Amino acid sequence: MKNLSIMRHSMAHLMAAAVSELYPNVKLGVGPAIGEGFYYDFHLEDTITEKDFKKIEKKMREIIKCDDTFEKKEFSIDEAIAFFKEQGQDFKVELLEDLKSKGTTKFGADELADVGEMGDVAMVYYTGDFVDLCRGPHVEHSKEVGVFKLTKVSGAYWRGNAEGAQMQRVYGVAFETKDELAEYMAMLKEAKKRDHRKLGKEMGLFHFSELVGSGLPLWTPKGTVLRNQLDAFVWSLRKQYGYEQVTIPHITKKDLYETSGHWEKFQDDLFKITTREGHLFAMKPMNCPHHTQIYAAAKRSYRDLPQRYAETTMVYRDEQSGELHGLSRVRCISQDDAHVFCREAQVKAEVFKIWNIVEGFYSPFGFDLQVRLSVHDRDNMDAYLGTVEEWDEVVEVFRGWFKERNVEYVEESGEAAFYGPKIDFIATDSLKREWQVATIQVDRNMPRRFELTCVNEKGEEEPVVMVHAAIMGAIERFTSVMIEHYAGAFPLWLAPVQVRFVPVSDDFADYAQGLAQSLEEGGVRVEVDTSKEGVGKKIRAAALAKIPWTIVVGEKEVGGGDISVNIFGEEEDRIIQAEEFLKTTIMESEIPHIEMPEVE
Repeated sequence: MKNLSIMRHSMAHLMAAAVSELYPNVKLGVGPAIGEGFYYDFHLEDTITEKDFKKIEKKMREIIKCDDTFEKKEFSIDEAIAFFKEQGQDFKVELLEDLKSKGTTKFGADELADVGEMGDVAMVYYTGDFVDLCRGPHVEHSKEVGVFKLTKVSGAYWRGNAEGAQMQRVYGVAFETKDELAEYMAMLKEAKKRDHRKLGKEMGLFHFSELVGSGLPLWTPKGTVLRNQLDAFVWSLRKQYGYEQVTIPHITKKDLYETSGHWEKFQDDLFKITTREGHLFAMKPMNCPHHTQIYAAAKRSYRDLPQRYAETTMVYRDEQSGELHGLSRVRCISQDDAHVFCREAQVKAEVFKIWNIVEGFYSPFGFDLQVRLSVHDRDNMDAYLGTVEEWDEVVEVFRGWFKERNVEYVEESGEAAFYGPKIDFIATDSLKREWQVATIQVDRNMPRRFELTCVNEKGEEEPVVMVHAAIMGAIERFTSVMIEHYAGAFPLWLAPVQVRFVPVSDDFADYAQGLAQSLEEGGVRVEVDTSKEGVGKKIRAAALAKIPWTIVVGEKEVGGGDISVNIFGEEEDRIIQAEEFLKTTIMESEIPHIEMPEVE
């Protein structure tokens, strides 16, 4: 198996070569490998659309067919600056001058791989007549890049700065074989049908208003049912382990986040408010600092621990407009958040309880759940609170937990939170796409910054540990994943409308209404289709609405006969005895009950 990341990175450079031939005045940004493919950022007067993909792909294939060598050359920084100035590549010059003056470039991990940062040396790669600044590595010859397809184009700010140049980001995917590419493109086609933005609108779940603003979804009654069901399911699991619900305000003084360390690291992502008295407040981007103050409100004995606080509440982050995407990336984020304050000896048990909650919550959805240990980058400790020795010690403890639970996992350097390592859960959906969902974080730094303690058996002040846990992470993002996972066909317990009765004629409408009322009294969400349409059309309408259970009401049902339930997605009706119908329907419509195991 070839290194797909290297192939995809090389493909990005070949796309840049093709665009440079087709648009001679183009200014080149960066072009890393990502996920299943690659992208490249371009700045040019012409607007690239998907209609242009065919000619770009054709030019790329011509370049690939030449089978040119990817030839690496080393320049000094000054030589590279002079070279790219002569080429008129202003963005490359900016990166090199930044590297020269600061010793680094302000980019994320994907882009940094493409910049060419190697101390006092700048790497450039030649491919035929095309030359680009890049650290590499690349394939040896252009024919080794595999097969590809350009997929989309979007806007992007240069270096992620909203005040920077507006770039055109062209995306593509690349694989080793045609069959792999065909399989992936088929998945993309199916994903387009399942797009949560499309289905959410068709099913009346949420809405975006230009008057309200981008990234601020408005949830309809049906969408709110969905949110509430998910939240209630999480709470049904948490309360078994002794969690208590708390409520905090949506704003805070700047001082709180200065103490927690969030202000220094994330102040550019915050919505800020200045009061008429001149005080600076922020819309909360996370809940943990607020929860520390609930703990700090009283003197705590070791007998009071653990303290387990749970709250589903919105946080707010000033995401850039170009990064917003339906429910997947929003500016108001509903977190099913929880924080545990405990003693050092209690940490493992509390983590294991949360772990059980995560496994219990995801079990009914049919996701394939994997686990990742996200740790610090030992070469970049300035990004974290605490010493490398403290982090190394904690990470080793985490590894022992995985061994004790007999769980296979991957370890990812540099993916930890700034205050501690994380256990991240990755869900694979029905289209084989991976999504990070739940997370568990152990934090000793924030309690230290807020001087949170308990009085131990000796009457001494003992530091406490804080465990962060979000089961869905963000309800908005999880809902987007779930809509696409189910293609909008939710299971009975989750569906906004669970049962729809279809009377054969007006003569049976009253009986259907009576059944509906009995179910509603039992907590079932019911509709009765009293339209003048024929039965066949009513049944098709229920199928289009993805109603889980559709029940036709006629003489047999009124006469006390068995109830035939048309279950969405199943060919054969389910037969339920009349005397068991109400009890069975109410029971199966309830949120799943999952018994949490005891943890010592």
